[in-house]
Amino acid sequence: MLEDLQTAIPLGFFLAFMLGPVFFILIETSILKGFRAAIIFDLGVILSDILFILVAYFSSYQLLENISNQPALYVFGGTLLSFYGLNIFIRTPKEKIEPINKDQQKINYSGLFIKGFFLNIINIGVLVFWLGLTIVVTPSLGGSPKREVVFFFSLILTYFLFDLIKILLAKKMKRYLKKQNVLKAKKTLGVIILLCGLLLILKGFLPQETLSPKTIIEDINK
Repeated sequence: MLEDLQTAIPLGFFLAFMLGPVFFILIETSILKGFRAAIIFDLGVILSDILFILVAYFSSYQLLENISNQPALYVFGGTLLSFYGLNIFIRTPKEKIEPINKDQQKINYSGLFIKGFFLNIINIGVLVFWLGLTIVVTPSLGGSPKREVVFFFSLILTYFLFDLIKILLAKKMKRYLKKQNVLKAKKTLGVIILLCGLLLILKGFLPQETLSPKTIIEDINK
């Protein structure tokens, strides 16, 4: 059991600090909308991860093979992500940025939860990661449901705890940001998400062997 925790905790840390759209939007949400809003957003992301884990656990190597042979899924998810990033960049106002200390608008917590859920769902690479991880790790747990639950629960809990640290640190940055810096940060966020989407689209056009389950599993084992 201790060995399972020793494997799960580093993986949870890795996931928490893996750079991607969710990472940057979580930081932005904490800075602009506060601790509670960022937590709600993160819970939406975690729910989608749990859903992916369940899909991965009750599926098989064949599903990973099928996804890897469907580059259109990467293109579709990348296109949605690119449009989202472009929308952030274009819709960010150029003038009259309100000071970020003023919380004048009502925060839509349910919208933030849904946003976190779907932003993670459209990234097909996340599902491929959980499929590959499940295929690699599950056999080493000896087919014990108890060990499997402990492993994935510990991984998600570690991931969430490190997200809390990120949220708290980002919240402290709020006092140092001037209103003009907020504008630049949102513009930068839009560009980053757009680039992530384009990279996902590019991944869909990579040679088939690059996306093979064997390659994915070898990457996880590194």
